[in-house]
Amino acid sequence: MEQIIYAIILGIIQGLSEFLPVSSSGHIELGKFFLDFEPEDSLLFTVVLHFATALSTVVVFRKDIWQILGSLFSTKDKENQLFALKIIVSMIPAAVIGVLFNDELEALFDRQIILVSICLYITGLLLFVADKAKSTEGKVTFTNAIIIGIAQAIAILPGISRSGATIATSVLLKIERKEAARFSFLMVLPLIFGKMAKDTMDGTWTDGEVAIMPMIAGFIAAFVVGYFACKWMIKLVTNAQLKYFSYYCFAVATISIIWYSIAY
Repeated sequence: MEQIIYAIILGIIQGLSEFLPVSSSGHIELGKFFLDFEPEDSLLFTVVLHFATALSTVVVFRKDIWQILGSLFSTKDKENQLFALKIIVSMIPAAVIGVLFNDELEALFDRQIILVSICLYITGLLLFVADKAKSTEGKVTFTNAIIIGIAQAIAILPGISRSGATIATSVLLKIERKEAARFSFLMVLPLIFGKMAKDTMDGTWTDGEVAIMPMIAGFIAAFVVGYFACKWMIKLVTNAQLKYFSYYCFAVATISIIWYSIAY
């Protein structure tokens, strides 16, 4: 029961932090450290929580996704067809990194508190710099899509915020903030679903060491909280000043390093 409760807490953390530029994966690692809770398969547990918030994103953006999918069977909706192609292009860097360095990445999701803290400092710095960028009305181009995709690949590191890295990079590329947020939240969906499909085909779900109930509990918590957080936070991420999130990242990183130094 204790593991289920901890999994629910981590699910809530994931649901809240996924849509803010503060690194959900970093917060999950810090949450596991402060709760002294380690799932049977740490990386898979993190992926499951991301899958839950990905589903909540699908529900919130269901109209956009339906239009994009519908455009694939239409010869008239060129705008959404190009948008879909840009999402595919943006996936390439993270997909390559995920396939080639899966084992190395898994090792990073094991209470690497100092690494998470350093990455949070980097996230905060990126957000602070992006906040100084002038607001523009630019659109996502194919060149921009690959650059944003590289930012997403770097954000695989726990502590580098995926939404923060992609949105900040988009802003620095002079892309309009609302468009940047929309692209950021939609571009991750194929990667998450692809990762889940790969784990299923590899037999990860049938591994006897995987604790199913905590994962289910964490999944439900992340999905429910993520649904409401997404609807509320997307406007905040689009309109709020990024520097306030950078201050938060700096504070959490500093507190984590101090706590870790005292504990060890």
